[in-house]
Amino acid sequence: MSSKPPVSTQPVNQQPETQDQAVPRARGESVSHHKPQSSLITVLIAVGANLLIAIAKTFAAFMTGSASLIAEAAHSWADTGNGTLLIIAEKKAIKPADKSHPLGYGKESYVWSMIAAFGVFMAGAVVSIYTGIKEWSAAETETNYTIGFVILAIAFVLEGFSLVQAYRQSKQHGDKLNVSAIGYVVETSNPTLRGVFFEDLAAVVGLLIAAIAMGLHAYTGNPVWDALGSIIVGVLLAIVAVFLISRNRDFLVGHKVSDEMHCYVLKQLLAQPDIDSVSYLHLEWVGPQKIFMVAAVDITGNQQEQHLAQKFEEIENQFRANPLFQESILTLSVPNAEVLTLPK
Repeated sequence: MSSKPPVSTQPVNQQPETQDQAVPRARGESVSHHKPQSSLITVLIAVGANLLIAIAKTFAAFMTGSASLIAEAAHSWADTGNGTLLIIAEKKAIKPADKSHPLGYGKESYVWSMIAAFGVFMAGAVVSIYTGIKEWSAAETETNYTIGFVILAIAFVLEGFSLVQAYRQSKQHGDKLNVSAIGYVVETSNPTLRGVFFEDLAAVVGLLIAAIAMGLHAYTGNPVWDALGSIIVGVLLAIVAVFLISRNRDFLVGHKVSDEMHCYVLKQLLAQPDIDSVSYLHLEWVGPQKIFMVAAVDITGNQQEQHLAQKFEEIENQFRANPLFQESILTLSVPNAEVLTLPK
């Protein structure tokens, strides 16, 4: 067989910092991978903040009767429940592979995250829109929203703190890839971080909408403004829910990695001294930061069958040692198969 072209790359067991679908700025750069507890800390902060906010908003809604505050209270209670589901998602996803689930339980994270996103739609969007429609033709009344504005201000601080925590985590990883925090959180295979980030973002925007709606109601005496605020908050929650459901669906049905990650793995294979070429490479996300790889390769020289099996096992184990790979399987290329090449 012809000699292989030189391939400069990092060792297989050295994981790249990924956008979960990207590679480092410098191709051989050594960078650490995600800390397992980072997303869990983020969601715990979010749940704690949402619980306090939900109690405060419920009290304020009872005292003022504001439709926008009722919508915001429903939103916060929904987010508290959703955060609990995201914690379950984190715990379920890290269970090790077993006989019944040979590729692990990583996709549990997407299942529970989708349930959480659907909860935002049901408990948040539907209640908010229904409340707004119901209060649309309410009679004009004198309002005193002082306590409501105080609660919204406190909620804004708490929700903002949770959002900043999620943003910092996203920006930390995004900076290493030259992508924005938003770009990272949209593309990441980590549904917990994505769920917390967009729910907190919707909460902050929703608080501003509710404050404006209540202010216009108090200024004009027309309850239509308060009702409209509730409806807008509901529509906002519905948009976020549909987006999160769509992203979780993508990963549940088998989301392929990006071209950059495909290139990275191909380099790792071609860097193996025993691999002459690669004719097929399948890479699929099977959980947060977990890839399933199947590759068809041509081995250098004319090695006997027993030696081939041993070489395959050695190379597969090298990939399995990398935390990025849940499973790796190699097979022989068919004769005269078209080989994959690295982009120039």
